[in-house]
Amino acid sequence: TGGLFSDDELLKSIWHAFTALDVDQSGKVSKSQLKVLSHNLCTVMRIPHDPVALEEHFKDDDEGPVSNQGYMPYLNRFILDKVTVDFDRQEFHKMCWTLCSRKNLNQSKLMISSDDAFKVWCIFNFLSDDQYPLVIITEEIEYFLRKLTEAMGGSWVEERFEDYKMLLNARQQSLSAWELISLVGSGHFSKGMDKQTLSMGINEVYLELILDVLKQGYMMKKGHKRKNWNERWFVLKPNSMSYYVSEDLAEWKGDILLDEYSAVAPLQDKDGKKCLFLIKSAQKSFEISVSDKKKKQEWIQAIQTCLNRLRDGRPAPHREAQQKRREIRLRRQEEQEELELRMRELQVANEAKQLELEKMRRALEEAAANAAEEEQRRLQTQTELQDRYRTDLEKEILVRQQIEEQVAQKSTELEQYLVRVRELEDMYQRLEEALEDERRARQDEEAVRRLQTRLLEEEATKRAELEQLHLHQQRTISETEAEKQELQKERVAKENALQAAMEQLEHLEKERQGALEQYQTVVKKLETATNNTKSWKHKVAEHEGLLRLIEPGSKGPVLITNWGPAAFSDAELSHREKQWQKEKSEKSQAQ
Repeated sequence: TGGLFSDDELLKSIWHAFTALDVDQSGKVSKSQLKVLSHNLCTVMRIPHDPVALEEHFKDDDEGPVSNQGYMPYLNRFILDKVTVDFDRQEFHKMCWTLCSRKNLNQSKLMISSDDAFKVWCIFNFLSDDQYPLVIITEEIEYFLRKLTEAMGGSWVEERFEDYKMLLNARQQSLSAWELISLVGSGHFSKGMDKQTLSMGINEVYLELILDVLKQGYMMKKGHKRKNWNERWFVLKPNSMSYYVSEDLAEWKGDILLDEYSAVAPLQDKDGKKCLFLIKSAQKSFEISVSDKKKKQEWIQAIQTCLNRLRDGRPAPHREAQQKRREIRLRRQEEQEELELRMRELQVANEAKQLELEKMRRALEEAAANAAEEEQRRLQTQTELQDRYRTDLEKEILVRQQIEEQVAQKSTELEQYLVRVRELEDMYQRLEEALEDERRARQDEEAVRRLQTRLLEEEATKRAELEQLHLHQQRTISETEAEKQELQKERVAKENALQAAMEQLEHLEKERQGALEQYQTVVKKLETATNNTKSWKHKVAEHEGLLRLIEPGSKGPVLITNWGPAAFSDAELSHREKQWQKEKSEKSQAQ
């Protein structure tokens, strides 16, 4: 509520008077008591009192008592805003003090007078912050007690106040006006001093802080009319310098008004007066004399300080110091609030971080469990793969061994086959010689010779195809298992074809035997040559039976001719059969 008014010190005194009327401490005062308080305020502040305005202001309040929140706007509008003339502020404070001291002050327990208690109360209002309820904090208590100790001429005992501050901090860290009066009146910080010294100290602090007295003392002043020198009691304030007949201030003699154009300067000794200085104001100049040079310098310095402050627009030193202390406290409070805010933000951030870390910890635990489970599955899969790989490797080794054995067997068979081929070539050479003799012997029988020659030519062609088949056999040895299986099927088919060819050859042999019977006469002539030829053909047939495909697996039946196993396929046998049938048909037609 103090921020609503320009003069906070007046409002503080009114607050004390208002709270004194609040008997049950409910924050409310009856309307009749407010009327009395308002009338007294108007009287002391020299403004007309309007009781109707109070009734109008609270006409909607049917409950009787009204709150201080309701009275403060009324006070501001109908009383404080109507102040137009200056009034005695000390009388104003005295009136408020009278209302509140009756309720709160216990004079019997104090070693100070009621007037001193009033001065302490005024000092409390000056040093307290503009916050309600009014209290004085530890810093301002120490400031007041230091000034009081200095004013009494004593020495400040830091340890005593530290002990008291510890007790105060443990309790509430501040004092009300009545607690401060009780502290000063108990003599706790004025031990060794009598009541008169304590009263003088309180008065000196009161003059400085409340009445703005910067310096006071006796000096000689030169008159303006009679030019005589009179001793006066001077009181220096921030914007004036008053002088009285004596220090009791009973008889006021005049004021020296100070402003930014005023000046103070030392003067040379003259007229038997020493330690002179001159004060120039807007109205006139004043010559002043003091008892010694030290006092002269102190007064000149004090007056010059006032003038400098007036030019700079600065208040009295103690008010400026108080304002700085308040600004420092406010700044400290803001920093504390900012620090608390940051601490709360950090705490919230820390809690959020803790939650995040907890989530991360849980996630890590779940990830670790999943990783362990995954590792277990991986190890199991790896074990299964190793077992499968081991089994496949064993199978591969077994298959490789089998293939190596088959390759070794095929190599052995190939070597045997090559030996038989070389023997067969030699036999073929001898057979050709025998056949040449046989062809010369069979010239007499053209039909038989042509038949024998055709058969021999077919056998020669078949031998060439057999050699090609042998080369193809060599190439197929290096091919894959799938090709070997395909060759196995072809071999089986060829064996079947050879079997059919063998049967056809047997049939041809029977027909050939029939032809030979028809030409017995010619056969007898060629008997020697024929026997020789048959002997070699028999040997060749025996060796030709060894020429067969080297194939894996079991061997089926083969075609057999008169000279041994056949060396031609089913296709060749079919071709020979068709050729023979054609020649037989042509021969029948010729006959």
